[in-house]
Amino acid sequence: MTAEHVHKGRIDVHHHCYPAKWFEAKRDFVLGSSANSAGIMTEWSPARAIEQMDRHGVATSIVSIGNPGVWFGDPAEARALQRGCNEFMAGMSGDFPGRFGFYAPLALPDVEGSLREIEYAFDVLKADGVHLMTSYDERWPGDAAFEPVFEELNRRKAVVFTHPTAPDVCKAFKTGAPPSILEFPFDEARAIASLVFSGTVSKYRDIKFIFTHAGGAMPVISERMGQMARYSNVAERVPEGIVAALKTLYFDLANSTVNPCAIAAIRALAPPEHLMFGSDFPYVGIASTVRGFEHLDLPAALVAGIDRDNAARLFPRFA
Repeated sequence: MTAEHVHKGRIDVHHHCYPAKWFEAKRDFVLGSSANSAGIMTEWSPARAIEQMDRHGVATSIVSIGNPGVWFGDPAEARALQRGCNEFMAGMSGDFPGRFGFYAPLALPDVEGSLREIEYAFDVLKADGVHLMTSYDERWPGDAAFEPVFEELNRRKAVVFTHPTAPDVCKAFKTGAPPSILEFPFDEARAIASLVFSGTVSKYRDIKFIFTHAGGAMPVISERMGQMARYSNVAERVPEGIVAALKTLYFDLANSTVNPCAIAAIRALAPPEHLMFGSDFPYVGIASTVRGFEHLDLPAALVAGIDRDNAARLFPRFA
């Protein structure tokens, strides 16, 4: 790793923020789901984020609204939440030049509202991408109803950051593991399958999709997914092949550098230039991802790409 690379610092593509107005609007929902999450949200601040970034060599963080996002079933509420969050994040980006970019959250089931917010976020606020959840109301992103949104994102050659959640149907499962441990990795796989099998990834090739946590469960089942190509309806939608389509996706390594199995799986699938640094701050300390690299014995060129160079190609204003 060169001195110049160290001096420029890492780009964290998976870094959450919680505007006070968002928390106040959804206080009852958050407190009802997890008192621990509420504490994390209320303790977050740009100053605390920068302190941690500086401590661990992160030059820039591309921020997103953490779970549960901005969709709670009411389009009017969603439009107000996403607009308030986007203006807050744009203001934070302006207040701390070079330190923060942001993904504009979309309430995907509200297609008309999403299209309006895409226009405002990119043309007025200069967003660096958009943020989707892996599912909404037990519907996944490849749903045909959402196609106008992806058509517009493709026209804009947008970066689409997709963060996992737990579908309502899975929250009732009594496995002993909380949703963030078991359901998030599997919903990541469901969302990717939805986008690939529907043909969305193949049709809209100018979208740069980023998925979190080294792809969750998807890398391990990628070859099983590839078997779907034997069905003519799938082969027509994904003419390049399932695995080839999967290789066009990007992945951050949040919560994964401490897991050699996860790193081995995603390295076996994704091109090295499609892997990026992600922390999942403030849910996970930035130190966790940084220290994980120390035990992986990865080539220096690969680490340099993950730390900064790969993200800099997607977000050239921070290059």
